[in-house]
Amino acid sequence: MGKVYYDKDGDINVVRDKVVAIIGYGNQGRSQALNMRDSGVQNIIVGSIHDASWNTANEDGFHTYSIAEAAKKADILFLLLPDEVAPEIYERDIAPNLHPGAALNFASGYNITYGFIKPAADLDVIMVAPRMIGKGVRETYENGTGFPTFLVVNQDATGHAKEIALGLAKALGSTKAGAIEVTFNDETYLDLMSEQAIWPLIMNVFVTAFDFYQEKGLPAEAVLTEMYMSKEPMVMMEKMADMGLFKQLPLHSRTSQYGQMSRFKMVDNTSMRAFIEEQYDRIVDGSFAKEWEDVKADGMKEFDELRAETEKLPISVVEAEVRRNLSGGKDA
Repeated sequence: MGKVYYDKDGDINVVRDKVVAIIGYGNQGRSQALNMRDSGVQNIIVGSIHDASWNTANEDGFHTYSIAEAAKKADILFLLLPDEVAPEIYERDIAPNLHPGAALNFASGYNITYGFIKPAADLDVIMVAPRMIGKGVRETYENGTGFPTFLVVNQDATGHAKEIALGLAKALGSTKAGAIEVTFNDETYLDLMSEQAIWPLIMNVFVTAFDFYQEKGLPAEAVLTEMYMSKEPMVMMEKMADMGLFKQLPLHSRTSQYGQMSRFKMVDNTSMRAFIEEQYDRIVDGSFAKEWEDVKADGMKEFDELRAETEKLPISVVEAEVRRNLSGGKDA
């Protein structure tokens, strides 16, 4: 089991009077800024371009600057930009302006793991990364339950990087639930594996089952409702998080429980295991990162082709009609 930190381990006073610059005032950036302000962090600013997020930050009462100007002022800088644009913006606007001893806080390990961002040796490099969507970061702060966070100290130039990371985690409200100590690579590999192994397998189950049911003549409305449109799987996933993957089974009928447990043992997961291992190897050795760089360099043509392919799948074509049929005949 990993090391987990709680409220008693963090001190908000370590960061209370620091200038904290939020670069990327989207759902996460806004929620994190509001949480920290409510926790007593005094000097939160926002670095942005002149877009809707600039206006939102001003409306929320935060002083807003260009990204370069915010970086000059920052004692702690939250880099909350998408992975694919962060390296260019970091190199151009942030790196030349950070003062020695500043703390650089990442929301994702990707650019550090693969070397697309290389912070100067005189910076603290940390990650306090909520494992929760932005809306949940704010809601769980307000209701006092908190949310899990990954916590990393990757470079400790000042000797205080861990104190800063724990202070931020507490100010965000995450130490009420638990801040889990990992490495940048841990975060990167786990995140990419969810995206490239777990969810593709789940999507394939749904698509394969849908195609099979259609061949058997079952009505699409009933098929999609039973599989996921009722949102029953969402409730099941929530109960898995609260109770356990198998411990939530008593919430189902005994017929359901027996069916799930007995058929779980019948699945031949050999090919699944091989697929998972292959994706993991390609993530760890950097093959995926290179593949993604090549796709971006080619103008995202393969990305657009893949999206078009998914839109043409029978399950995607039928979904819109099913939504209309299950919403009083209104347009989806």
